[in-house]
Amino acid sequence: MPLLRAQPPPAPPPPPAQTELQRILRLEVPVIVKLADRKLLLSEVMRLGVGAIIEFLKNSSEPLELMINNKVSGLGETVKVGENFGLRITQVGDVRQIIASLGVTRR
Repeated sequence: MPLLRAQPPPAPPPPPAQTELQRILRLEVPVIVKLADRKLLLSEVMRLGVGAIIEFLKNSSEPLELMINNKVSGLGETVKVGENFGLRITQVGDVRQIIASLGVTRR
């Protein structure tokens, strides 16, 4: 009579939270560097044309806002990377706040 050997049980599927986290981390989100903002009258907007200059009430040495998914997540300063602009991050928000701003909720 042959001996029956116990097979190890199959590995359990990863917990839903881990799978969900992996899926969330693969999402693409908009990354925006905000120079400044200003409100204009609609009549002023209608007069804008090629060559027009809009002055912002922000000093050129002030840090720029790093926005992830349209929420401020950090600050930085402009740098030149080859022929492109870049942002050297000088301050980053708390990871929990950044995740909360993305609309991810814990279960």
